[in-house]
Amino acid sequence: MMLEVDNVSAYYGKIRALWDVSINVEKGEIVALIGANAAGKTTILDTISGLVHASSGSVTFLGRRIDNIQPHNIVSLGISHIPEGGKAFPDMTVGENLDMGAYSDEAWQKKKETLQQVLTMFPLLEQRAKQLARTLSGGERQMLAIGRGLMSRPKLCALDEPSYGLSPLMVKEIFDAIRTLRDQGMTILLVEQDVQQSLEIADRAYVLENGRVALEGPSADLLQNDHVKKAYLGL
Repeated sequence: MMLEVDNVSAYYGKIRALWDVSINVEKGEIVALIGANAAGKTTILDTISGLVHASSGSVTFLGRRIDNIQPHNIVSLGISHIPEGGKAFPDMTVGENLDMGAYSDEAWQKKKETLQQVLTMFPLLEQRAKQLARTLSGGERQMLAIGRGLMSRPKLCALDEPSYGLSPLMVKEIFDAIRTLRDQGMTILLVEQDVQQSLEIADRAYVLENGRVALEGPSADLLQNDHVKKAYLGL
């Protein structure tokens, strides 16, 4: 097992966001987290990456507990958290943003090799290399965010709403990129508003409701689940 979240509870101030949540991700899988807004999906990613500390439970990555270590150390261990909206450094160029992704010593040493892989996946970023990130379109910023996340040479990518606010054409490009990463052996934990596409691309999924896991199982089974159809697919 690559990642294990075991009975994790978490708070934002006095507000409880997660209630004894358990999920796991095996190497090479795409696992989707689906649910309504404020269901706890982003909080799970934030807890895994150290931005939110679990009040109880544990998070284990490759056999090591990580719920009490700093976010930059979690990145160095091999988890790349790509947040909703990309969160680029707006007054740095595209090239500089990509360089920032190669944070660890190991990633920096292999920066040229990794950069070539990123630019092969997103050739538009090479054309935009000298542009300030704030001049990019929403889709281009999302490409940059994924590219910057890959520059750390992660073992697991945690993607938070990668298609949010994008045009249908750009959504297709982003999901094509996720499929490419899967085919290359990347392990992916995906939070995504497009439930249909998420379940079609994922191996397994968890349905989050009110900070709890309401359903889990193979994505193909959840696509046929009556509750998922009614609540999330509009069927």
